[in-house]
Amino acid sequence: MKKVIFAPTAPTPVGPYSQAIVAGGFVFASGQIPLDPASGKLVEGEIEVQAERVLQNLRAVLEAAGSSLDHVVRATVYLVDLAVFPRVNAVYGRYFPADPKPARTTVQVAALPLGAQVEIDAIATLG
Repeated sequence: MKKVIFAPTAPTPVGPYSQAIVAGGFVFASGQIPLDPASGKLVEGEIEVQAERVLQNLRAVLEAAGSSLDHVVRATVYLVDLAVFPRVNAVYGRYFPADPKPARTTVQVAALPLGAQVEIDAIATLG
């Protein structure tokens, strides 16, 4: 059984996918980019501003699924420029302060949807 998650406080997907799927006791959250949920537009500003919005969006999706950032077991961070890794890492660390931290991979990509500079997806357990 799969349950589709739609969080009204997170951006509407920009393609044919769900914000998240709950299956087998886990939440599989699609990648979030720094879209403002109210306007549907990419947020302006430095990479820290974009990373903050991404993590707020991810938190909203996980909470709509009955989970939270505290239940994330795996995350993937996609960056257009790995040179900003320390700056994104600082923001990420504020959202995941408790141990144990989620397992994580960070990769550089050629481009992200709508010109975003950062995207994060996650797998979490149900809360």
